[in-house]
Amino acid sequence: MSLAPGLTSIAVLCNISDMVSKELVAASTVPLVLSVLAEGENYGYALIQRVRELSSGRLEWTEGMLYPVLHWMEKEGLVESQWREAETGRRRKYYRLRREGRKALVAEREQWMTVHTTLAKLWKTQPHLT
Repeated sequence: MSLAPGLTSIAVLCNISDMVSKELVAASTVPLVLSVLAEGENYGYALIQRVRELSSGRLEWTEGMLYPVLHWMEKEGLVESQWREAETGRRRKYYRLRREGRKALVAEREQWMTVHTTLAKLWKTQPHLT
């Protein structure tokens, strides 16, 4: 059986580990960042930690992957940032959603729910989310 070029790594990763494929991680980055920032403002490393926590370690982001996305989102007017000093004395760049980011989150949520519902129908079961 021959898999489409992008699916080869997905099949390998699913067989080898419980980690999510790089393609799916990349596709889910924007809605995840928007969703975490909907909880409240945060800085980059804390975003990485929050997603790791929520996914029970199955979604692993790197700073090199996250910061270009945050910069793009800022350029698009979805988020805004501000440098502040943390309690530790270290300066951190905090991100928060703008009104356009909240609108984008609604659209992203609708799209992902469409995919989720379609897969659930195909698999005739609800995914186990724990």
